[in-house]
Amino acid sequence: MLLAVNPNRMELLRLKRRLALAKRGYKLLKDKRDALIQKFIKIVQENLKTREEFDKKMRENINLFLVSTLAMTNNEQNAIFQFPQRDIKVKVIHQNIMSVNVPHYEMTDEGNPYPYGFIQTSPELDIAIKKYKDLIPLMLKMAELDKAVLLLTEEIEKTRRRVNALEYVMIPNLEDTIKFITMKLDEMARSSSSALMRIKEIIRGE
Repeated sequence: MLLAVNPNRMELLRLKRRLALAKRGYKLLKDKRDALIQKFIKIVQENLKTREEFDKKMRENINLFLVSTLAMTNNEQNAIFQFPQRDIKVKVIHQNIMSVNVPHYEMTDEGNPYPYGFIQTSPELDIAIKKYKDLIPLMLKMAELDKAVLLLTEEIEKTRRRVNALEYVMIPNLEDTIKFITMKLDEMARSSSSALMRIKEIIRGE
């Protein structure tokens, strides 16, 4: 589609500069899109691997916890976990990945993870709680990767739309308009040459 411009040399020079800038922008955005996709695939693979590890450990921990509490009543279980002595805090730090601010979670763990006496409980319960404690970093990592996947997906889509707009709309429109103006200027130049030749012929005839 032709742009609404005046077909003159100043406009032609301006459009050529715009075209050169659009082509540079297109290349940069295309490179960014490709790099984002590569990073996205890597994070998705890491996310799947982390989830598989978490699911496996969670199943093992659930079985171990059930076994460790078989000899305990519900009241006994509620009593030993009624007053937790552990304090977990999560700090959010943002990392820049290809101009995308992705959160990174850092955990601080304070206090006693065993809010009960060791005499009235089984060693299996201690092990199960320890294993559940070790699952928290995996949970944070999954949350971090999930958010990274979401943010990168949005950035890839936004970059893809910009690349397509440049490739299929702006650059073709500029090229067509430059071609049109060039043809118009050539036509005007030929008309001027013909007019000059006629004027010269008239002068010579006099």
